[in-house]
Amino acid sequence: MSATDAKGRIGRWLTQAPPWAFAAYGGLAAFAAYFSMYAYRKPFAAADYGDIVGWPFVLDFKIALVIAQVAGYALSKLVGIKVVSEMPPGRRAAAILILVGGAELALVLLGVLPPAFAPLALFANGLGLGMIWGLVFGFLEGRRLSEALGAMLCASFILASGVVKSVGKTLLLMGVQELWMPALTGLLFAPLLFIAVAGLAQMPPPDAADEAERVRRAPMSARDRMALLVAHGPVLAVLVAVYVLLTAVRDFRDNFSAEIWAELGFKDAAAMFSVSELPIAVAVLAALAALSRVKDNRRAVGFNLAFIGGGLALLGASTGLHQAGMLGPVAWMTASGAGLYLAYTPFNGILFDRMIAATGTVGTAGFLIYVADASGYVGSVALLLVKAFARLDLDWIAFLTNLAYVTSLVGLAGTAVGGLLFDGRRRNRSRQDGLGGPYVSGAPSAPCDK
Repeated sequence: MSATDAKGRIGRWLTQAPPWAFAAYGGLAAFAAYFSMYAYRKPFAAADYGDIVGWPFVLDFKIALVIAQVAGYALSKLVGIKVVSEMPPGRRAAAILILVGGAELALVLLGVLPPAFAPLALFANGLGLGMIWGLVFGFLEGRRLSEALGAMLCASFILASGVVKSVGKTLLLMGVQELWMPALTGLLFAPLLFIAVAGLAQMPPPDAADEAERVRRAPMSARDRMALLVAHGPVLAVLVAVYVLLTAVRDFRDNFSAEIWAELGFKDAAAMFSVSELPIAVAVLAALAALSRVKDNRRAVGFNLAFIGGGLALLGASTGLHQAGMLGPVAWMTASGAGLYLAYTPFNGILFDRMIAATGTVGTAGFLIYVADASGYVGSVALLLVKAFARLDLDWIAFLTNLAYVTSLVGLAGTAVGGLLFDGRRRNRSRQDGLGGPYVSGAPSAPCDK
């Protein structure tokens, strides 16, 4: 049986499969694809690079690598605003494999190049990986099961970061050289990546019932993108500002987890990267998957914002309890991580997917995701530069603690304002149109049904 025949048979089966089977297939394929991508992005963070010979600059070598990769990732997000929103569905799978392949080549260069040029390799690595999320989420959005599918996808980056760093740390303890460890980790995950992307490529497009409930999804032109930003600018600006804070603290915690765990007394415990993240992934997966039961799109946006607010509150409260001596280090990292990811993950697809459906806009949630992501990673780069050059006399734990407090307090205020602006705009359009305007509960209004 040829690959084309296999694809046709799997696609036909998926169109007739019960919802639980479709969700399991699509969610696991997306989970595995993005999980594999992390093996090319995060394993380098498991090393401390304290004995690099030939590094000529005053800036710490690892901080230089992190800044370089995040800068490449941020630039990729900016490019992705256009590329992801315009990508035809049939080209997504090939694009994922090409971009990840380029990222692995960059990791090989990390091992080959002199240390002075190593940040260039990490910049190229980030540049290749920044568009993977939008391409994978493109297979999932606009479906009645998008919450369940998206929750499994979001669980991948919560769990994968710890797992691939555990794998990287294990390779280091086995004697693999620090600059070659990331490339070897990526090769170990290559078979899973190919299988997962092949699985995603079999998924049929959203059907008529999906479009009736969640609005038709289509590539967006520059004019379409500008119209969406103009129509919902104030709401998006406030929510994106909250996401910038969340991205900065999440990225800092993720990139320097080895240093944070070392200060907490777990320097050589490779399993801690994974052990602390597993309950976080389970909690977030269960919470976000439950949103698929909410059929009204406007109410679902409200629930997403409530999840964000609850996560921000947990982030601040758990940090306060840790400082007061009422939470141990492992419990603090787990609880604060759960709060952080409860607030962070809705922005990575589920919130914007529902906003697109609630406003009746024919387009793609990937565009809004990449507007938020591009802004978020610019903020992450700025934070790293502050940590590197501001001469702040703070250790890793103290810096993370202060970040958690600021993000919790400012984020809660911003989320509340964003919710009020979204609800106020809906009420204004309802009074003007008499029928709710383009804000819809399930099916799109007629003017949007192109």
